[in-house]
Amino acid sequence: MMAQPQQEHRWLQQFVGDWTYEAEATMEPDRPPSKFAGSESVRSLGGLWIVGEGQGEMPGCGAATTVLTLGYDPQKQRYVGTWIGSMMTHLWVYDGALDAAGRVLTLNAEGPHMAAEGKMAQYKDVVEFKSDDHRVLTSHMRGEDGEWHEFMVAHYRRMKSQ
Repeated sequence: MMAQPQQEHRWLQQFVGDWTYEAEATMEPDRPPSKFAGSESVRSLGGLWIVGEGQGEMPGCGAATTVLTLGYDPQKQRYVGTWIGSMMTHLWVYDGALDAAGRVLTLNAEGPHMAAEGKMAQYKDVVEFKSDDHRVLTSHMRGEDGEWHEFMVAHYRRMKSQ
């Protein structure tokens, strides 16, 4: 059984390429945001999945490597994926959907609470393509008040061939 890429799989192919990123994250409420930067290389896996490997500094963690996988599950009619980082032991499992305009992908996950050790929290990562060469990742955590609180924004820019 050979799966054939559908429109949703083709949408993911815009991630493919080499990127640099600059980000700001608020890790503690009473502290100014931390700035960090790095790079990411994203490849296609059979036209059905994308796999991205990132390298860069992480606030409070130093140099880190991250791996992102994203695909589309036609049976669930949902985008699915994972994210891991060399600075933590948690496997983030994504489940998400694309907005009606086809520009914004919202990925939901559960992960360790940033401020309460041993407690889990709900997160969402929102990816918006501003252009073919610029995408923005915004990360949010659901607070005790039930509201989403943005804690990180990263601007990814496609690296141009020299």
